[in-house]
Amino acid sequence: MTCIHPRLLLWIASGSLLLGAGAAQTTVPPASSALPPPVLSLAATNGIASPLTDPLEAEFQRLLKLDDAAHEAAQGIVDQASAVTDPLTAPLPLTTRARIDEKIRPVREAYEEFLKHHPDHARSRMAFASFLNDTGNEVESIEQYEKAKVLNPKDPAAWNNLGNLYAHVGPVEKAFPHYEEAVRLKPDESLYLHNFGTLLFLFRKDAARFYHVEEAAIFTRGIDLYRKAIALNPKDFTLASDVAQTYYGIPRPAGKSPEEAQAEETRLITTALQSWTNVFHLAPGDTEREGVRLHLVRWNIRASRFDDAKTHLNAITNAAYLEVKKRLELDLAAKKSGAPSSP
Repeated sequence: MTCIHPRLLLWIASGSLLLGAGAAQTTVPPASSALPPPVLSLAATNGIASPLTDPLEAEFQRLLKLDDAAHEAAQGIVDQASAVTDPLTAPLPLTTRARIDEKIRPVREAYEEFLKHHPDHARSRMAFASFLNDTGNEVESIEQYEKAKVLNPKDPAAWNNLGNLYAHVGPVEKAFPHYEEAVRLKPDESLYLHNFGTLLFLFRKDAARFYHVEEAAIFTRGIDLYRKAIALNPKDFTLASDVAQTYYGIPRPAGKSPEEAQAEETRLITTALQSWTNVFHLAPGDTEREGVRLHLVRWNIRASRFDDAKTHLNAITNAAYLEVKKRLELDLAAKKSGAPSSP
């Protein structure tokens, strides 16, 4: 299945182009602060597919091709509309949406017809759920994933995707057991460990209530999930970024002697800098590397390594980062002079 581009989701969901919404990067990439979208891998969802000589399998494969073709056509419509910069000649959002609906409506009808005749076909339920999610119908997508989960409860992808969706639309309490089961069924899948760890960090208070533990225990469990994920996939830039981001959430030592507190602070800064340096080397391009430099500046300022912070600041030229760069320059100057830095 081909995942639809976030821009297409914006058109479908609202009928107009929403600026600053969807999957756009925040001001300070690269650390991911949001759960990734549900991931569907048909090859892993229902065991080994039947040979294409099987009429049912052949019909299912034709359905998947129809789905992919509609996604590609709809994406082309969005690309065409986005390429027009003159507002006088740009197509109306409602017109664009109507053209997209025209492409995807037959696919939905084809899925519904197929499932009417083959209601116990778990892989088609998974594919239809992915299609519904891609086209902005998250609640209906949950319904299909739930049915697929009942049909094939040993499929970790169904549990993972439901975890993602419950994290997005709620109730978040349902996301925890779904991610847990995905990890239990496939403990060597980095994606599931990453997703579960991210959920725990983003919803620490909810997780603490769900598991009846202190937030500190949730934080520790999230770190453990991330460590396992990165051990399985050490070159994943997004995963490494999320791991490095967790060091911002570690509270400063309290209730300890000044010497002990300083030693813990030093260890934390050293570990965080090592983690962000690793992310820097994994960055796929200059834009991402400059985003990582912002984090390296912050930690170097915290460590009073002012020359290193200045070196990273001087290397940041991307216009998207200039506002944050200015704030960090003020923080650096304030820290050097002994004045409080900005929040």
